[in-house]
Amino acid sequence: MLDKKKKQAIIKKFKTHANDTGSPEIQIAILTAEIKELTEHLKDHKKDYSSRRGLIRKVSLRRKLLRYLERENEKSFETLAKKLKLKIKKRVYEELSEVAKVIKEKELEKKGKK
Repeated sequence: MLDKKKKQAIIKKFKTHANDTGSPEIQIAILTAEIKELTEHLKDHKKDYSSRRGLIRKVSLRRKLLRYLERENEKSFETLAKKLKLKIKKRVYEELSEVAKVIKEKELEKKGKK
């Protein structure tokens, strides 16, 4: 669990406006710090299953918030991912739709040439 000073420092660093305390950016940053702390704890205490369950819950919540932020504000999502050094996979669906578009264009070109 983060202490109050660390949490305030994170809020100060990632806030989007003066009174911001609960924006998705801040929530993701706080969850990332908590995930790092829990990961370090679990390296020493491998059989602490309740902490492991909490870690999985935090990772899941962060993933949902990241998806929301990517959908609503892609620019903010990209800057946050860079600041937090998160490994972000490109959406599979977007890649597949791009590939499908290219295939359709090639098929239309072939039909046009015949």
